Amino acid sequence: MSTTGLPFDDFRALVEAMPGPDMEAVAAVKKREAELTKPQGSLGRLEEIVEWLAAWQGNPKPRVTRPLVAVFAGNHGVAKRGVSAFPIEVTEQMVSNFAAGGAAINQLCIANDLGLKVFELALEVPTGDICVEDAFEEADCAATMAFGMEALSGGSDLVCLGEMGIGNTTVAAAIFYALFGGTAEQWVGPGTGVKGEALALKVKAVEDAVARCGGPQSMEPFEVLRRLGGREIAAMTGLILAARMQHVPVLIDGFVTTSAAAVLYQMDKTALDHCMFAHASAEPSHRKAIEAMNGNPLLDLGMRLGEGTGAAVAAGIVKAAAQTHSGMATFEMAGVKNAAGD
Repeated sequence: MSTTGLPFDDFRALVEAMPGPDMEAVAAVKKREAELTKPQGSLGRLEEIVEWLAAWQGNPKPRVTRPLVAVFAGNHGVAKRGVSAFPIEVTEQMVSNFAAGGAAINQLCIANDLGLKVFELALEVPTGDICVEDAFEEADCAATMAFGMEALSGGSDLVCLGEMGIGNTTVAAAIFYALFGGTAEQWVGPGTGVKGEALALKVKAVEDAVARCGGPQSMEPFEVLRRLGGREIAAMTGLILAARMQHVPVLIDGFVTTSAAAVLYQMDKTALDHCMFAHASAEPSHRKAIEAMNGNPLLDLGMRLGEGTGAAVAAGIVKAAAQTHSGMATFEMAGVKNAAGD
């Protein structure tokens, strides 16, 4: 097992150099929050969201004017083992549907005025069948992470992660199992709706894949990504890291996007401080993964589609929080007496 190759060393150096939050911006938000025409704390988590935006945008009056949903699509060799209710061809067909504006994520982006970019990652060449071989060589995995980093270009001030890939809940479950331990059954869920024999095949695939790599909690996180991950997951890992370096807050969508985040969390427990878990997916072990990373999902709507849909819904709330804070009048501006009678 290689853990010292030059490609990953570059990313390890970035993890070690991650910037922290802008606490001066947070202090300015708290000061203004206390002066707004409302009882203190009356907007609940909306107030927390504004502080989070300020900390990671470095802006004492944070705004969301260029939000982006970035959807990464990849195919997986393990899909041929019957672990999904849909054939691998559906990945490409859904990418075409995104381009035509016919998917759920298109409608949510319209509803919340979000930009959308879809990145197709060599769909004609699935990653290796992780039950019998590694998903990537190190250089290929690092190059895919770098691609994800480059996807952030364009000046976005909030990024929502999304993905599409038949078989990728199997891959995500293997990543969680390898990173956090437990049993394969604890991490495997129905994904696209598999049950019975197909679900048993999915559990076995995850067990075999992680056993091939030495068992759970036996690998350094980037090696977990290389040996078990998919192209869309590697790209999302790179984007999360790039967003941290560029002071851009991130909304993490569901089960698969959370597996990309988990790789960085296991590198550094502060690596996701600029991220917020948008929702708790209906995929049974998604909440287990969020709890393993001390997260607090913003929403719980029973969603399990992927595509960045949960993050897109949450983005509307984040935009509302920012607008409320920046647009409200203070007691002084409105000529309203505050609780102290000033």
